[in-house]
Amino acid sequence: MSCIRFNTPAQRQAMRNHRPAMLTAEEAAALHPAPEVTESKLRRLRLLAADPNPKIREAVASSYNTPVDLFETLAKDPDDGVRGCVAKNEATPCDILRELADDRSETVRGWVAVNYFVPADVMEKLAADRSRTVRSLVKWKASLAEETQPATESRPVPVA
Repeated sequence: MSCIRFNTPAQRQAMRNHRPAMLTAEEAAALHPAPEVTESKLRRLRLLAADPNPKIREAVASSYNTPVDLFETLAKDPDDGVRGCVAKNEATPCDILRELADDRSETVRGWVAVNYFVPADVMEKLAADRSRTVRSLVKWKASLAEETQPATESRPVPVA
């Protein structure tokens, strides 16, 4: 006996007629709102930010709900991976991204370069970085901006 089910043409048409409509990203987000950030969640983030395992600290550094003081602490973490997660997080404050642009790790500086919300003065600084990789990432990001320029004219510009 086969486990394959064969639908009749009428069944296939009925499934097509009743399939869900494709939602825009905004409509999908409205149907599934993010849970509110509670004091309990912030306490957990603070606890996890002090974990000896750098992968746990990376998770905190990657969270959009991480408080600014934890971003400041994690930006000075001895582990490059943790600092890299701070650098690529779009919720990281611009002042912390400015500090990370001077990081000893070229990987961390590279993550700063590709962060969409990095200030223009930091991008100028990274364009002259000692690392060819970082300079290449800055060029690559600039080329993407040029390609999408007409499509992004109506978007608000991130404020530093």
